[in-house]
Amino acid sequence: PRGSPPPLSALAQVLRLERNRRTGLVFPLQKLERYLAPDVDTAPFRLFRPGLAALQHAEALFRAGRHHAIDYVSSAVRMDHAPPSALPEVCFIGRSNVGKSSLIRALFSLSPEVEVRVSKTPGHTKKMNFFKVGKYFMLVDMPGYGYRAPQDFVEMVEAYLQERSNLKRTFLLVDGVVGLQKTDHIAVEMLEEFGIPYVMVLTKIDRASRGLLLKNVLEIQEFVKEKTQGCFPQLFLVSSLEFSGVHLLRCFVAHVTGNLPTVEAS
Repeated sequence: PRGSPPPLSALAQVLRLERNRRTGLVFPLQKLERYLAPDVDTAPFRLFRPGLAALQHAEALFRAGRHHAIDYVSSAVRMDHAPPSALPEVCFIGRSNVGKSSLIRALFSLSPEVEVRVSKTPGHTKKMNFFKVGKYFMLVDMPGYGYRAPQDFVEMVEAYLQERSNLKRTFLLVDGVVGLQKTDHIAVEMLEEFGIPYVMVLTKIDRASRGLLLKNVLEIQEFVKEKTQGCFPQLFLVSSLEFSGVHLLRCFVAHVTGNLPTVEAS
């Protein structure tokens, strides 16, 4: 029913699981580590490893309360329609059908009153949708690129990336089943060209076999190391369905928007 967060969306529920499953859910990348060949460099797998206090602190930001409202603010097709940029901001971009709106809905699942429209038809997000998280930060859902992207997508997104001075990090979503596609490479080139700091998030990991996921993770990590400058070296793996990686991603969003006490973020 509307009004009750789904199972495992809250950390308290995850902590009741047995240790192995708990670790796999909060740190899905770490779970893959044990299947790697001994000579693989695992340093990029564990750059951001917050402790429990940091994870709990971040979760509180995503839980609306009487003095902490989480609201959909507005949608915009042009930058002059965008709400004022007073707060630190993060944006989510990715191919149509990569599961962007589903992920944003999973991030906000502890506040079911926040309406994130998830369309049945891919490429349905035709506007930039702005969500305000209390007095802490703004989260922006960008239109999908590739299949059925709005025609003015490029102008809209390029203008946003270049003009939004309060943008702290861009989350580039990549389908965990198919890995990096041609359109993703174009998005990477754009972010690199503008010098925008970004991070790659692998979605739908529940749909990929372990072997396929490992293959995609290693290929993308190699790509990030060799071909990018602005990309955070650690990948984030998520399943909006099972909430794998969602708690960690909330924590990273809190961290990059300056809302995690630094002691806890190390």
